[in-house]
Amino acid sequence: MKIPSARVYFPDEDRQEILQKIDECLMTGQLTLGKMGKQLEEEFARYTGTQYAVAVNSGTSSIEIPLRILGVKRKEVLVPTNTFFATPAAVIHAGGSVRFLDADPATFGVSLQEIKRRRTANTAGVIIVHIAGTVSPEMPAIREYCSQNDLFLFEDAAHAHGCSVGGQMAGTFGIAASFSFYPTKVMTSAEGGLIVSNDKTLYEEALMYRDQGKAGFLSNFHTRLGYNWRMSEPHAIIGLAQFHRLEEFIAARNRVAAIYDAGLAKMPGIHALSLPQGCRSNYYKYIALLEPGVDRMALKRLLREQYGVSLSGEVYEDPCHLQPVFAEWKEGEFPVAEDICRRHICVPVYATMTSAEVGYVLESLADALHKI
Repeated sequence: MKIPSARVYFPDEDRQEILQKIDECLMTGQLTLGKMGKQLEEEFARYTGTQYAVAVNSGTSSIEIPLRILGVKRKEVLVPTNTFFATPAAVIHAGGSVRFLDADPATFGVSLQEIKRRRTANTAGVIIVHIAGTVSPEMPAIREYCSQNDLFLFEDAAHAHGCSVGGQMAGTFGIAASFSFYPTKVMTSAEGGLIVSNDKTLYEEALMYRDQGKAGFLSNFHTRLGYNWRMSEPHAIIGLAQFHRLEEFIAARNRVAAIYDAGLAKMPGIHALSLPQGCRSNYYKYIALLEPGVDRMALKRLLREQYGVSLSGEVYEDPCHLQPVFAEWKEGEFPVAEDICRRHICVPVYATMTSAEVGYVLESLADALHKI
């Protein structure tokens, strides 16, 4: 049996609908900033419970645009060191300075205590990343702390489509949030991202920034130093088809996770990262921690070569403070992030994964761990 690390799923009827709508775009010539992008924005805003949404060309730009609007230039922003390159890079591209935060071992995100520890007089805001679809139960307290101390709170929700904690959706705790629709995500538009917010001024500014900083679509009068951050209509069409399957995808991933929970509970050498109480996850990734001394690279190689099981990429293999590109911003010690990044794995999860496939992964993992 061959088990991929991830698998994008487009049912036959969705592919036919996508092709038909793209053909309509080709016939009308409306290929960008049209009705399909607007529909995606409106439906996703309703789904998250926010007033506004802005579709853009990538998850990365959905971080940078709000940071430019929030005015981080020459200011310090607290960013988890356990995140993808795009999170701190967006701060730097927007003219800000990064101050890294160590990880919370319970969520792979960050804790309020760590925010308090690392905050300085120069801190303008905090970025929270909902790693693997886990929204920290501390989010209400983090929001309150930021409000009391005049710090903006921004959510990098690239992993967190449809996730929540205490009944509140990811993307609704801060002034704005970003979502990624990259092909590995729970839903995809091939390439793309989306900003959500309840702030009208931020929304209106984002519309200008994504379209070369123009005052209006039909104008060549530029009022902001924007960029080509638009989402095309074909990408929006793909995104809508996937969005309409999102709850179905999340339910399927939760069924897979439940089987992993039961199987890993009795497996030596490894244990699953527990989901916090009150958190609804989409299981973008299913995280499991290896016991100290288990060679992760050897385990991944053995699973791939002898069992045909490809593990998903880590979240993340190397924390940002250890990556050469961020050497200028490395200040402090981050032992928790270094530990969890070094010894966790992400087992395969996808919407079409069968119980037999999950069972095969568990059997293969147990056998490989025994050999390792």
